[in-house]
Amino acid sequence: MKPDSRDPRQAGVWAYVPDQALPGQPGGPLTGLTFSAKDLFGVEGWPLRAGTLAPLPPVEVSPLVSRLLELGATLVGKTHLHEIALGITGDNAFGGTPNPLDSARVTGGSSSGAAASVALGLCDFALGTDTGGSIRIPAAWCGVVGFKPSKGDPLWPTEGVLPLSQTCDHAGPLARDVQTVVRVQEALSGQEIPLQSWKRLRVGLWNPAGWLDNHAEAGLLETAQKVEALGGTLHTVDLPDMLDAYSDIVQSEAATVHAAALALHEPGFSAGTLALLRRGAALETGVVAAARERRERYGALLTEQMSGLDLLLAPAVPTPAPVTGQDSVDIAEGNVLLRVAVLRLTVPFSMLGWPVLTLPSPTVDGLSVGVQLVGRPGDDTRLLGLGHALEARF
Repeated sequence: MKPDSRDPRQAGVWAYVPDQALPGQPGGPLTGLTFSAKDLFGVEGWPLRAGTLAPLPPVEVSPLVSRLLELGATLVGKTHLHEIALGITGDNAFGGTPNPLDSARVTGGSSSGAAASVALGLCDFALGTDTGGSIRIPAAWCGVVGFKPSKGDPLWPTEGVLPLSQTCDHAGPLARDVQTVVRVQEALSGQEIPLQSWKRLRVGLWNPAGWLDNHAEAGLLETAQKVEALGGTLHTVDLPDMLDAYSDIVQSEAATVHAAALALHEPGFSAGTLALLRRGAALETGVVAAARERRERYGALLTEQMSGLDLLLAPAVPTPAPVTGQDSVDIAEGNVLLRVAVLRLTVPFSMLGWPVLTLPSPTVDGLSVGVQLVGRPGDDTRLLGLGHALEARF
């Protein structure tokens, strides 16, 4: 299926499709692969709207996009996202992106079109960004793979990307399988990523009491059984809700990014996005400083919990994708606001910069949840090798 913004099957996926794709240089390691870019990435000669009607600060050409083109991959278009990446459903000024598994449901965000573009077979991999879960959430809900590298990884630069939060922003890929993600990482690094053995690995299992529904918990425990079948051992890990620190940091930094638009009488943001930006702009310096101090404490806690462990297995989402317009979900502890239920599972690892590979887990009714494999900062190659081995075996 070729990219076509007029094709109703591709509704909500494409923010921009050029008359001619940008071809990769022939003979590179990624020759023959196509990719999409979330409409936060600067591409020379292409518009950048970030899913909003508000004016945006200037964005330079993305060195990551340029590097992928040099390596042979062909860029076919730009994908829609949740407005300015500040949300988890995919809503924006131009409408949402229907979930490829069930068009009545959301894809998840903010990398909504990115996940849909690979799930629909419109490209081989997609560039997304992840500040609090924006690669991992739509990957899980659309049944694809997502990779959030370690914070500051030079292979995945965030220069040339419209920022949301300099503290938490990451760039990374989504694809239909781990093998494709590995191929892209190998091309960027120039190093082979071998399959890794799970034998005798000590794996932390984070199964937060009451935070999942039956589908999400079943997906997590099924993956845990696979880990044990490959020779790993499971050890319980307990992490707190870290949303308090995350929300203050990200919303204050986002308000700074969009300060010029916020100074206008009519900024052009949707009501929900504008409310979050206004909140961020109103936060006092001391409040944000206290949030940063809590972030440091959370980082020390995660490091302590992972002492003696090789990696962490965690849920990626609390339920299958909700229907469009749904603002809360039913999980074991009761009915919980969607934003809270989802982000408390993903926020720790982007706020603290640890690498995560998200694997989909199909449900019995044809939808998808997912799990997170979390490595230590800088352990990206090993993490991908473990994920590839898990995929190859099962």
